[in-house]
Amino acid sequence: MSIRRTAKSRRVVAAVSMAAALAFVVTGCGGDDGGKTKDAGSSSSKPSEGDKGSGSGDTAAGDKADPNAKLAEVKGRDGLLLIVNEVKRDTGGFITVSGEIKNTGTVQLNASGMEGAESAIVAKNPNSVAGATLVDKVGKKRYYVLRDTDSRCLCTTGMLSITPGQATPVFMQFPATPATNNEVDFTLPGFATASLKISG
Repeated sequence: MSIRRTAKSRRVVAAVSMAAALAFVVTGCGGDDGGKTKDAGSSSSKPSEGDKGSGSGDTAAGDKADPNAKLAEVKGRDGLLLIVNEVKRDTGGFITVSGEIKNTGTVQLNASGMEGAESAIVAKNPNSVAGATLVDKVGKKRYYVLRDTDSRCLCTTGMLSITPGQATPVFMQFPATPATNNEVDFTLPGFATASLKISG
């Protein structure tokens, strides 16, 4: 009889201990999440909008560039306008230029002619921005858009024609310039050259 009582009491003590441990873990996790939610709410006037904003910022690299930030506006042919929103140095050893090409004219325009002059690049990247370059004036070195072994560029490709008033988002990735140099000249075929500052 005493053996049964001892075994039963051990089971009760074990169950109580497990319940207390689970309650502690749940309370601890709830406290961490609650703290994060409160911090997000205190940084913005509407917590739900802050949550939506942080979620959309992680969808893709191109989406992280602020479309309202304009580092440069460069005029091109037939009313095309290149707007550069961000030039960022990434930890992977490259620089990403993000922006958009807008049709400010009155007729529909095709997006060809920005691929550059290299036949292999033009063939593999039609209607792209593969012809873009960065120039490090201090180091006196020109950087071309990165490409893989099949000559496919790390940039926007297959752009369709742009209707008046519409814009097409674009990005280009280049090898990183030396960390000591944070200013480069950017050129895209069909547009004037722009001097840009690198962030990150």
